[in-house]
Amino acid sequence: MTLPPKSDEPTAPAYARAGVDLDKDEGFIDEVKTIAKSTFRPEVLSSIGGFAGMFKAPERYKDPVFVAGADGVGTKLKLAALLGRYDTIGIDCVAMVVNDLIVQGAEPLVFLDYMAMGELDEEIGAEALRGVAEGCKRAGCALLGGETASMPGFYPKSELELVGFGVGVVERDKVIDGSSIGVGDVLIGVASSGLHSNGFSLVREIVDAGIAAERFDYRDAPAELNTSLAAALLAPTRIYVKPVLNLVRDFDLHGIVHVTGGGFEGNIPRVLPNGVRARLDPDAWPRPPIFGFLQKQGEIPETEMRRVFNCGIGLVVVARRDEADDITQRLEAMGERAYRIGAIEAKAADDPALVFAPGSEGSSAD
Repeated sequence: MTLPPKSDEPTAPAYARAGVDLDKDEGFIDEVKTIAKSTFRPEVLSSIGGFAGMFKAPERYKDPVFVAGADGVGTKLKLAALLGRYDTIGIDCVAMVVNDLIVQGAEPLVFLDYMAMGELDEEIGAEALRGVAEGCKRAGCALLGGETASMPGFYPKSELELVGFGVGVVERDKVIDGSSIGVGDVLIGVASSGLHSNGFSLVREIVDAGIAAERFDYRDAPAELNTSLAAALLAPTRIYVKPVLNLVRDFDLHGIVHVTGGGFEGNIPRVLPNGVRARLDPDAWPRPPIFGFLQKQGEIPETEMRRVFNCGIGLVVVARRDEADDITQRLEAMGERAYRIGAIEAKAADDPALVFAPGSEGSSAD
């Protein structure tokens, strides 16, 4: 038996031949450290690269309660990969987590990300992480750490998974849980930046059908949108942390709702105590054009629009009627668009927790 001649060419490590290049992965950590460092807060006690991140509660809190959450970007990532744009999805990832923390009254402290690709693409990874860092800056929290995983054969080339985890803190007696919501309270809607990160399985089905029928393309700029379809779809989720922290300092907020997956019906009832329901006026605020475009192209019933999308309202604040005008003015002074969109009323046992009534009492016309 004759053995093949030995080659002088260096042989790639077995793991690299299997699709995981440890040298590339470890080298990427240095860039991650640089990106993350710009977000650090004084409470951070560790640096990127350890097995876990460490932080302490801000000293100004007397009886701190930690609030934790996790979320992802969902199938919006498919669209980002298709268009080769990864700069906004990191903001989405942070927003979906910190907006869930702030509605409990919690100040976001730290954020961690999980990013996975079939094979590490340093350019894509860095672009996504720069978005995460930008989201953390907007939220005022530190990018404490995370995980970057290479999973050959699991994710298609140029696609990635991006998930986030966050921890916030609130004084125990300042927790906002909806328990103080009562009849006569007013609902104040804060405008979204568009679709945020929900409903993209339906969005992609509608848009793909339109493209297949040659009615439009992602890079087209339909007249009703005043921007390209791609830009409208990829607009990053608005982060409401700083405006809400400002409000909780000076106002008695009874409840806050992050309008995310499930739309109005899936989220507003989550904060309502027994015995009350919310009456919402769907005509009390203007919808961003992207919602009308998708509704028309997909022939989506209004009831489903309200169940799937935020329809232009990303956050709902529930407050006393006598504070509603001041809260609205404060939000607008901080650059937010805010509208009185409804009211809380008594609920009988068989009543739904949320009803829609155009022109209802308690709306912006009230």
